[in-house]
Amino acid sequence: MKILQINSVYGVRSTGRIVYELEMLQSKSGIKPYIVSGEGFADSPHVHIMSGKLYLKANILMTRLFGKHGFYSRLATRRMLRFVDKASPDIIHLHNIHGHYFNVRMIFEYIQKHNIPVVWTLHDCWAFTGHCPHFDYIGCDKWRTGCGACPQRRGYPDSWFFDRSRGNFKIKEKIFTATQNMHIVTPSDWLSSLARQSFLGKYPVTTIHNGIDTDVFSPCESDFKKRYGLEDKFVILGIVSNLNSTKGGQYFLELAKLLSEDEHIVLLSLEQGVDLLPHNITAIGRTDNAYELAQVYSGSDVFVNPTLQDTFPTVNLEALSCGVPVVTFDTGGSPEAVTKDSGAVAKKGDIRELYQGIQRVRKGEFSAEKCRARGLRFSAERCFSEYIDLYNKIIK
Repeated sequence: MKILQINSVYGVRSTGRIVYELEMLQSKSGIKPYIVSGEGFADSPHVHIMSGKLYLKANILMTRLFGKHGFYSRLATRRMLRFVDKASPDIIHLHNIHGHYFNVRMIFEYIQKHNIPVVWTLHDCWAFTGHCPHFDYIGCDKWRTGCGACPQRRGYPDSWFFDRSRGNFKIKEKIFTATQNMHIVTPSDWLSSLARQSFLGKYPVTTIHNGIDTDVFSPCESDFKKRYGLEDKFVILGIVSNLNSTKGGQYFLELAKLLSEDEHIVLLSLEQGVDLLPHNITAIGRTDNAYELAQVYSGSDVFVNPTLQDTFPTVNLEALSCGVPVVTFDTGGSPEAVTKDSGAVAKKGDIRELYQGIQRVRKGEFSAEKCRARGLRFSAERCFSEYIDLYNKIIK
């Protein structure tokens, strides 16, 4: 069997690591894997990388000027489809196909022409909206009625002048529902429910949780606290890129006001707003090295994820697998990884309830052993073996 995965990234960030882990399991299962990625580096003949940064910037500019996101990149997509021709896959496994890399109409026309079965893992809601990948944060339900007058037109994928959301919705509905043999997969029950209510609900929809490498993300010796002079502190770890985003970075500033002297926040990956941090928040740089990330988790006392829109964040799984309790808002699929033995869930936006969850961790309500046991349930091999079963079912 030959499976070709298509995703915006490969090997890095959450969806890129998922593609890589699934590729490894495919190889172990006797499946020949092929990869198409929007960006990255690869010296393997079974991996195809789309065109470079200059071409990508041109596609971004086209979207911003004319608003038809996902319908540019014709030359790069044509080259990519020649790679698909040579691979001749039995199944095409789509992931994130937005991000300015691909022409989605050309991809689906190719699939329909060659009658290739499709597995499409939705990591967000972009596939069934006219514009945005997420609408939970602003509470928009226009995707149910065909979009239009988009309240997030200036959000990713940014369109400066035109609101194409209704037209894009109609085109997506037409081309995405013309495929004869497609199976929709989502990583959370929350997103599965939305997909069934959308025009993609004509296809089978299955929840397969994201998996992680639980051997890498495991409790380990860490000098993390010592390196940052935090040996005598209760460390609250967060992962955000800025302090004003849908990932809830702003809540760490509010949380800092509630902390006692022996409590300290560490923000990983923070790139914007470092100069605004109070004395009890430390920012450290981003890392794509999974082993380094595991040391950061293992050296922390609690992982806090105040996300305001999310599908099924792998950072929750990684923290749990390292034996660290998780405290999160009841946002999207974020609470689905957390059990009563491994962390706490607070009402979205309720900073007091979030802090109460942290205090429950301090009191020892959640043991490292139970958190680790919960994390092990999301091992890549365990979760992604369900994809292997799905491939076999489709082929049969």
